[in-house]
Amino acid sequence: MTARIAELAVGYDRSGVFPAESLRIAHGAGLLTATIGERYGGRGARVEESARILHTLGRGDPSVALIAAMTLNTHARQAVQPHWPDELYARVVKESFERPVLINHARVEPELGSPARGGLPATLARRTPDGWSLSGTKRFVTGAEGLDWFLVWATTDESEPRVGTFLVPGGSPGTEITGRWDHLGLRASGSHDVTFREVAIPYENVVGLGPYGPAAEQDNRAGASLHLPLAALYLGVARAAQAYFHTFAQTRVPANLGHPVARTERFRRTAGEIEVLLGAAEQLVFGGAARVDADDPSYTPEQALGARVLADRHGVRAVELAVRLLGNPGLTRGNPLERHFRDIQCAPVHAPQEDIALLTIGTKALTP
Repeated sequence: MTARIAELAVGYDRSGVFPAESLRIAHGAGLLTATIGERYGGRGARVEESARILHTLGRGDPSVALIAAMTLNTHARQAVQPHWPDELYARVVKESFERPVLINHARVEPELGSPARGGLPATLARRTPDGWSLSGTKRFVTGAEGLDWFLVWATTDESEPRVGTFLVPGGSPGTEITGRWDHLGLRASGSHDVTFREVAIPYENVVGLGPYGPAAEQDNRAGASLHLPLAALYLGVARAAQAYFHTFAQTRVPANLGHPVARTERFRRTAGEIEVLLGAAEQLVFGGAARVDADDPSYTPEQALGARVLADRHGVRAVELAVRLLGNPGLTRGNPLERHFRDIQCAPVHAPQEDIALLTIGTKALTP
């Protein structure tokens, strides 16, 4: 499966086309439904298994992995704390076992930026006789053109505004991609801008609706179930880069050397450093995920945040080392390492970004 997805990744990266075939392959292997709770007839995969799934997909195509991550996280949250309308979620689950059903949050806005830094969404939900009318623009909505459900964070127009997540079916009238994703890395992730213009949705298609305040803000400490799998995803990218680095070292025989560069001290030392970086990061990520699954009370949200910070740093550094040693071939288009180098740059971008994560960790550390 990984080999086929990796083969397809080359074309998807060049074209930026939505990776539908790769997602069908992942769905056929049961990966897109792995985190559906046992109470709903699913396998109930938890954090460590999610991390390993995304690590594997990340080695093949991180764009596919990121789209999958958002769907997996949605099901994982529902399994732990049911919050969707019962009948609606039952329908989603039934369809998910039959075909790839993709779900993602739409939270980032042009003016607000990432909600990880606080602030009230400008997207407005207006009460109507039949439900809600939703209007606003969201940015960086991964998988936008293939989503079956947009989970849109919005403010109500009530006299005392509330905020919540409105469940919008993909393809609803008034939903339009208004800004195309044109990025350095993860070019097939389809993280487009989406505008909602008076999109009508039923009254009950909203979760977590309540007054705006600290409880409505994104809790940067509470996301181990997503932080650790996302870190694993990009470590998968780094492992793919490492694999190419090894292949190059074992097959490159300069005329003035007479044997593979893998036998030189320079390549062996760098190979060792890359392995130490990635091995240590994987221990932090997978070990932390196992502790989350075991409900280890000594494993804190700050430790999960720290594991992600270090994993992102290590992954980026490992790929950078491989590129530097290869020189021009490492930055040549058509060489897998060039694509891995671009993709790994997206690792530190996901909210909460490193400065927010370190602030959160440091604030907790200095609290008496």
